[in-house]
Amino acid sequence: MTDTVTTRTFLQTMLAVGWSFIGLRRRRDFERDVGAFNPIYVVLGGLTGAALFIALLLTVVHFAAP
Repeated sequence: MTDTVTTRTFLQTMLAVGWSFIGLRRRRDFERDVGAFNPIYVVLGGLTGAALFIALLLTVVHFAAP
């Protein structure tokens, strides 16, 4: 059986990065997709996810500590 590597779209990459951020990415999916992701999409997804996480933390702190 041959595995054909197809390039993943930006949205598919963002979803995979999002699931990886919260630790719910299956190893099988990771191994299947590792060669199909555009590295630029992965970096942009990681930076976007980190920025959103920091913004969420700052918002929680802002409302929790007046």
